[in-house]
Amino acid sequence: MAKHVVLVEDELNIAEAIRFLLGREGWRVEMLANGTNAAQVIRAAKPDLVMLDVMLPGKTGFEILAELREDAALDDLPVLMLTARGQARDREMAEQAGVSRFMTKPFSNTEMLSAVRELTGT
Repeated sequence: MAKHVVLVEDELNIAEAIRFLLGREGWRVEMLANGTNAAQVIRAAKPDLVMLDVMLPGKTGFEILAELREDAALDDLPVLMLTARGQARDREMAEQAGVSRFMTKPFSNTEMLSAVRELTGT
């Protein structure tokens, strides 16, 4: 069975590129363009990995991450946070919120695939 990722990214070109790359690796990618109901979708989907943008319409990636970590069933779900803002403060906030890995955009395809493999043990 294919690995499943929920990708919450409002930049369509980035989301499509990630979906293409992961799809080539056999992943099923479910895409959301805003954070409004992301936590509910993730709970229902039970993915192997979540990829979260920081700046999203509706709710921020930090807010979504906090919701996931408060849920005992999802507190160990691997979360890869993506952001165009690579400031140390953002990285610290993500780490305090329980992110599994933090990656600054732009990132290379190799770097992203490596992070996905590392987080999911594939």
